[in-house]
Amino acid sequence: MFTLQGIETSTQEIKKSRFLAIAGPIDDEQSAKAFLAAHSDPTANHNCWAWRIGQTYRFSDDGEPSGTAGKPILAAIDGQSLDRVAVVVTRWFGGVLLGSGGLIRAYGGTAALCLRAAEKVELVDRLRAMVACDFADLALIKTRLTARGATITSETFTETGAVLAIEMRKDVADETLALVADLSRGKAIITIDN
Repeated sequence: MFTLQGIETSTQEIKKSRFLAIAGPIDDEQSAKAFLAAHSDPTANHNCWAWRIGQTYRFSDDGEPSGTAGKPILAAIDGQSLDRVAVVVTRWFGGVLLGSGGLIRAYGGTAALCLRAAEKVELVDRLRAMVACDFADLALIKTRLTARGATITSETFTETGAVLAIEMRKDVADETLALVADLSRGKAIITIDN
């Protein structure tokens, strides 16, 4: 599964109507709503949209005939195996009716064009943990954690050592935490955040 690196836009003109697609990464339903609010144009005729986060998705035809805008936008997201993505396709009506098939092709096509152009990143589930270790083990643990792709998000010093807040790939978490235990000879205290 992939998500988008950042925000991407694409435009098309179809039979005098102008279509603008804006796509971007989202984390949850609240960020999806914020994305839609930020990228909808109140002066346009229609701001149709879709978003997907795992098994949860929503879409809107925003006044277009039912099934002609939101579903094709969602199909464009799914067609490229994307997750945690929102897309708004804004239409400024040009005076020529497109019909149901034309609308489906216009909305879905503009969304797909935008998503194809967007830079994608692999979507990797991450796990957070706290590692409390002695000063004697600190430098080696930090070096080996970062070498394994873990991110140290904070470091707090104690009287005898430090507590590291780390983020790592969920699929390698067991090996990474076993490494920390080995490096500290079992003295490091590891707490996994849920």
